[in-house]
Amino acid sequence: MNDDLLNPHSALIYIMVLVSAADNKMTDRELMQIGEQVRNLPIFQGFDEEELVPLSEDCAKKLSAPGGLNQVLDLIVASLPAKLSETAYAIACEIAAADLHVEQEELQLLQQLRYSLDLDRLTAAAIERGVRARHTTL
Repeated sequence: MNDDLLNPHSALIYIMVLVSAADNKMTDRELMQIGEQVRNLPIFQGFDEEELVPLSEDCAKKLSAPGGLNQVLDLIVASLPAKLSETAYAIACEIAAADLHVEQEELQLLQQLRYSLDLDRLTAAAIERGVRARHTTL
């Protein structure tokens, strides 16, 4: 494996940070949702939660560089095994929905992510619908 690539856990963390930062503000709800995803999803079994903050900071640093968004997105896609594309998109949608309102910048990023992960529209729509159902309030 290329030393410059991320491990799958790190790539998924980067996705969550990327989506959270898409509208130039990382809200408390989004940060709490990132922590919940890491604690509760089976994909993060074996992940050391102590790595969450350093990984998030590293991702934020890369995002702030010129061309950072595209570089981080390319790094994520290159680092993720294809079998985790749907999982990655679902996690991204969960973070976008954490505020119970998805900003235009987040929608654009999700579209770019969907394209980069080579997800077909029907699969993406099913994931989005499931996330919307989980985040619906009275």
